[in-house]
Amino acid sequence: MEEIDVPPFFLCPISLEIMKDPVTVSTGITYDRESIEKWLYSGKNTTCPVTKQVIADSELTPNHTLRRLIQSWCVLNASHGFERIPTPRPPINKAQIAKLLTDAKSPQQQTKCLRRLQSIAAENATNKRCIEAAGAVEFLAAIVINSNSMEESSEDGVDSTRPTDEALSILYNLQLSEAGLKNLLGKNSDFVECLTRVMQRGTYESRAHGALLLKSLMEVADPMQLTRLNPQLFIEAIQILQDQISYQASKTILQLLINVCPWGRNRVKAVEAGGVPILIDLLLDSTEKRACEMILTVLEMICGCAEGRAELLGHATGLAVVSKKILRVSQMASERAVRILLVVSKFCPTPSVLQEMLQLGVVSKLCLVLQVDCSSKIKERAREVLKLHARAWKNSPCIPTNLLSSYPA
Repeated sequence: MEEIDVPPFFLCPISLEIMKDPVTVSTGITYDRESIEKWLYSGKNTTCPVTKQVIADSELTPNHTLRRLIQSWCVLNASHGFERIPTPRPPINKAQIAKLLTDAKSPQQQTKCLRRLQSIAAENATNKRCIEAAGAVEFLAAIVINSNSMEESSEDGVDSTRPTDEALSILYNLQLSEAGLKNLLGKNSDFVECLTRVMQRGTYESRAHGALLLKSLMEVADPMQLTRLNPQLFIEAIQILQDQISYQASKTILQLLINVCPWGRNRVKAVEAGGVPILIDLLLDSTEKRACEMILTVLEMICGCAEGRAELLGHATGLAVVSKKILRVSQMASERAVRILLVVSKFCPTPSVLQEMLQLGVVSKLCLVLQVDCSSKIKERAREVLKLHARAWKNSPCIPTNLLSSYPA
């Protein structure tokens, strides 16, 4: 069969495939809707891929003329294997969303309208941005806040939590822009407290959505907001880790702790919430690389305060579990673990701690680090720990002879 060339202006500049739903951006370039939406929203880019100009207005204008041309061309060349592209459904607009939000104010229609909103958001990224621009975020946040208030004054919170579950699910699935998250945080001062209560009393799914939203909000929060976090937030976050409601929820909480622990007294709050023993138990059971790295990162941060170090040393297997992960997971995990041991050896060098490090094989592991092929940073920190307490450790019979030869002078 004779090959036929596709007109170049039928091809999307991103995917280089025939456009099914051509749309034009503010710079005048036309792309396939799916490709440009992925570029703008999933990739969080703000420039036109072709012209490199900033796309000031992210509204996508359907190019109906080009779409009809492509459809006609496909029909004419059906014998060459080209199928006619279907006419895409018209995208949702702000007026339709506003109507849906108005209807949702009726208690009788609220659940139905929220589910319709969820369905619209799930269709594509353009719908998500349209829902956000139509003011749905404030409306959904109000449902969460009001439902929390109703829950506090009601013994049976089953009916009142149903709208909250729907609203939280939509807010999470909208994948709010940075501006949308900042606006949500600024206009609804009680929203973080409400999410904390959801993590405390919600269903597993709502607790997971609450945690995911909280992580996103903390990523755009200002330093003042980060230093004033309620201790209860840490209690509920650690509880989610302990309950292991889902792998995604656990990773979300770990990332949340990584983001907030450097600020103010948040490390102490995490310790007081019972974080250290939970993290050690998770580290002991975890075999997944990224999870181990994140747990060790949080532990390193928490060990930056005296309370965190005391909890680590007070745990029966704390030092042993941290040491065990060295050279077994990844370079990053090894580096975090060695840094934890360095902090402990610097600030808690009591005779009992030094003896425990010997008996548990921590010192031998550090000597092994100096012998194997790993990063210079890890070796440098391991050498620093060994040098700090050479007098107590160097001639100990607890260190195997083959490792003792690598003990730094």
